[in-house]
Amino acid sequence: MSDVMIRVPAEVRDQLAAVAEARGTSLRALMQDIAAQTLTPEQIKERADRTRALLAERFGHDVTDAESAEMRRKMRAATAAHRAALAEAEAEVDAEATR
Repeated sequence: MSDVMIRVPAEVRDQLAAVAEARGTSLRALMQDIAAQTLTPEQIKERADRTRALLAERFGHDVTDAESAEMRRKMRAATAAHRAALAEAEAEVDAEATR
């Protein structure tokens, strides 16, 4: 196994360390998990191709590029809304803690 040094701001390091501690694991193991769960562009394309093939085979529906693009747009919007809601909730908790 080889080692890699990654420079990140202290806040990022502290966040990762807190996540690792909460999961009862090491920072090294957390980074390995993150890397294992993060897909490369090639893996994403392969997964999309398999999904399209499955939809065509089982449901007789050929997903168009336009449908695929629209679904990606909707997913990005939903993710952004979710992150905004989490940030708002965190700000409310912080505000309560300072009262």
